[in-house]
Amino acid sequence: MSTNVTIAEIARNAGVGTATVDRVLNGRTGVNSETERKVLQAIDSLGAPAVTRGRPRTKGNWKFAYVLPAGQSHFLDQVERQIAQAAGDFRHQHITGITYRFDAQDPAQFALDLSRVTDCDAIVLLAPDAPAVKLAINDHVRAGVHVLSLLSDVAGSMRQAYVGADSRAAGRTAGLLLGRMAREPRRNVLLLLSQATRMSNEIERRIGFVQVIEERFPGLEVLRIMDLPVDDNQTFEFLSHFLTQDLDHKRLGGVYTVGSASAGIAAALRDLDLTDDAPLLAHDLTSQHQAMLVNGSLAYVLHQDVHYCVLAAARTLRGLCESIRGAPSVVQPRVEILTAENLH
Repeated sequence: MSTNVTIAEIARNAGVGTATVDRVLNGRTGVNSETERKVLQAIDSLGAPAVTRGRPRTKGNWKFAYVLPAGQSHFLDQVERQIAQAAGDFRHQHITGITYRFDAQDPAQFALDLSRVTDCDAIVLLAPDAPAVKLAINDHVRAGVHVLSLLSDVAGSMRQAYVGADSRAAGRTAGLLLGRMAREPRRNVLLLLSQATRMSNEIERRIGFVQVIEERFPGLEVLRIMDLPVDDNQTFEFLSHFLTQDLDHKRLGGVYTVGSASAGIAAALRDLDLTDDAPLLAHDLTSQHQAMLVNGSLAYVLHQDVHYCVLAAARTLRGLCESIRGAPSVVQPRVEILTAENLH
């Protein structure tokens, strides 16, 4: 039998969490007899870890994997930078982090890549909400790896916590802002723009936006474009054609984008002299969006504190790794409404 076996290896072999193995090793209550039998069988097969008595480990070197979508995105690049910048805080918390970027345009491939993430105690995940991804998450959790969704949830999976703003409330906030700014009855059309997506935060934003317009602004019409290109230049060409050929742009009263390519959208509005008459609202304060707020091409940015979310995710997972009661209870960030006047 190996003398270098870890609690995580025993947990994976038994199909339970590391906290359960710790309870069995230290003779604590809260484990049913069948589960205890599986853990003891795994120990017989693999060997016991070096320390099996005394208090459970409260300090150790935990390895966290951060899994983000690949592709060109100012926001996702910002999230990755926040993870890297927080590395000092992570080391102080005895955490080592490694970041992966997988193709989220293909959920099946994303799930396969996720399933191949090994040798970690926990995973922080920003992923498409797709059945294959949920199965990959569940497999990790059953193997004793703690999983937390970040900024966009994967509800219905076995993930143990979510850290991020209420996306539907963010969409409702966008609807309230643009609904109040629309110059009815002449400018009574609002554009709802999105790329083809499986990200639940973007889907929830769309739902919230339409809900508010239907509930509070019956005189407004929402036109949905759900397959906007990701590239700014392609978005400019697409939207310019749409606004001149498929819609009387004199009826346009506002534009809401739940995803990327906001610079291309702003350029199309500016080219048709619509910036003032059809205010643009986007998400997430990137350096690009900050500049667009200042130059007037963006009216509002709805933002959540990404730095807080990254640190809260690490603290939550560390608590889960150390079996701290209540660790999954997270204070979620609020949605901030940013303008050119309150950027400081």
